[in-house]
Amino acid sequence: MTESLTKHERNLSAIIHASTFSRFMIPFGNFFIPLVLWLANRKDYEFVDYNGKQVLNFQISLLLYSIVLGMISVPFFLGILPNVLEGGILNLRDFNEFNNIRFHWDSDWLSLGRLLWPIGITGLLQLSLFIINIVYSILGTIRTNEGEAFRYPITIKFIK
Repeated sequence: MTESLTKHERNLSAIIHASTFSRFMIPFGNFFIPLVLWLANRKDYEFVDYNGKQVLNFQISLLLYSIVLGMISVPFFLGILPNVLEGGILNLRDFNEFNNIRFHWDSDWLSLGRLLWPIGITGLLQLSLFIINIVYSILGTIRTNEGEAFRYPITIKFIK
């Protein structure tokens, strides 16, 4: 496949893969810059069209996985809040005496240690998604620059 591809196609595909790192400088740059490059060149080059779809599907999939992990961890975080607010760091018990306002959560059944495990696990999964994104974006950049067709793992095909 390397022989039939021009240097321009390979470089453009590698730039699309590498442009996902623009998210560190531009919010949502990992979506917008590859999208613009892909849309501008998808009709001219089949290899660029394939790689643009791969990059966008991978980035959208990781965003979806990240949102799901965040939604899983929110209830556990909110379960910890009563322990933090009442007698914890913010100590709302002192605030209860002020202007006869009563704040009270009945959270005796909650165990702080039991709630930290799911937050820790989802945090590690978020970290692993971040590392997977960096590693496979680099691999995609290198492989497409060499003219190989690269597929990302754990990708849902949103764009076909």
